[in-house]
Amino acid sequence: MTSQITAITMPKWGLTMTEGKVVGWLKQQGQSFAPGEELLEIETTKITNVFEAPEGGTLRRIVAPAGATLPVGALLAVAAPEAVPEGDIDTFVAGFAAPAPAAETEAETEAAPREVEAGGLRLRYVELGEGAGVPVLLLHGFGADLNTWMFTQPALADGRRVIALDLPGHGGSAKELRGADAESFAATIGQAADALGVERMHLVGHSMGGGIAISFALRQPERIATLSLIASASLGPEINAAFIDGFVRAARRREAVEVLGLLVHDPALVSRTMVEDVLRYKRLDGVPGALTRIAEEWFPQGRQRAHLGEAVAGLEIPVQIIWGREDRIIPVAHAEALAARLPVQIIEQSGHLPHMEKAGEVNRLLKRLIENQA
Repeated sequence: MTSQITAITMPKWGLTMTEGKVVGWLKQQGQSFAPGEELLEIETTKITNVFEAPEGGTLRRIVAPAGATLPVGALLAVAAPEAVPEGDIDTFVAGFAAPAPAAETEAETEAAPREVEAGGLRLRYVELGEGAGVPVLLLHGFGADLNTWMFTQPALADGRRVIALDLPGHGGSAKELRGADAESFAATIGQAADALGVERMHLVGHSMGGGIAISFALRQPERIATLSLIASASLGPEINAAFIDGFVRAARRREAVEVLGLLVHDPALVSRTMVEDVLRYKRLDGVPGALTRIAEEWFPQGRQRAHLGEAVAGLEIPVQIIWGREDRIIPVAHAEALAARLPVQIIEQSGHLPHMEKAGEVNRLLKRLIENQA
C-alpha cells in the first residue's frame, strides 16, 4: 500500500529559502484534512507562513516536531488512508530520501535574478513560469523588494510568465530615480515591460506598488488584462506617517523591529533575517536619499498625495481589491469605501502584508481573477 502514502515535505518558498522551522502543527496525527486546509506553520528567513494541503488526506504520522529546523525537501509528515498499516508507514519513513540539492540547480538557475534596462535604469527582476498565458507583473511596496512575492510568484506561474521587479531605488535595482512620483515609476515599469516583451499583462501591486499600478492602468488600460490591488496606496488620504518616517530613519535593529512589526497583525511573524535584510539595504549608497525623496513625494505632511479611488472604480477592466482587516499602515476603510463599486476582499487576521501573512487565501483570489480573464 505504499502507493497510497504521500510525503509532506518542507516547501521551497522563494529563491533563497534553503530551510524552514516547524513552528507548530495545526492538524494533529490521525486527523483528516481537505485540500487547502492549513496543516502547519513554518518559519522562513522572512516571515512565518502556513503550509496548506495540496490535496485531501489523513495525517498518519508527524515526523518533524514543533521547533525542528529542516532543509527544503525534508520529510515533515506522512498522509495515507486509515487502511494503510502502521508497518507500511514505518517502512516509508525509514526509506524516505529527500532530493539532493543538485536536483534543483537547473530550476534555480532559470529563476535566478536578472537585470533589464528601462529608461536608462538598471532594474533587477525574477521570472518564473512559461506558456501562452498573459504574463503577470508584480510590483512591491515602499522600502520592499521582489522577495515580498516569495509565496505569490510560484503559485501563479502555471502556464504563464510571472515577473517580479525591484522598483527603482529598491532591492537590487539602480538607486537613482528618474522621478519619485507615480507617473515616473509607471513610465519606467512600462519601459521594463517593453524590454521584457510583455505587451499585455495581469498587473498586481502592493501598497505603493498598487499606486504605481493604478497610474499605469489609467494611462495604458489597453495593456492591462486584470488589475489586483493589495493594501494599495492612492485610494485615500490617510497613511501611518509614523511608519513612513520610522522606516526612512531606522538605522538600528531595535528601531527596525518596531517599525516592521507594524506591517503584520502579529509582530512575532517578523524574522530576524527580515530585519537584518532591511538594515543592510538601507546602508547601500543612494538608498536613504531615494527613500526620503519618495516619501516626500508620495506622503507629504504625513498624508497620501494621490486619491484615485473614483478613477479606479471607473476603469473598464477587471479590478479587485484585497486588504488585511488589521492593516496598521493604510486603513481598511479605503477598501470598504469602494466595496459597492468593485470586488473587495477583506482578509481576517492579516495586516499590511496579506500576500505574505495569508498567502494561500490571497493566491486563490489572484488566480481566480487571472484565470477567469486569461
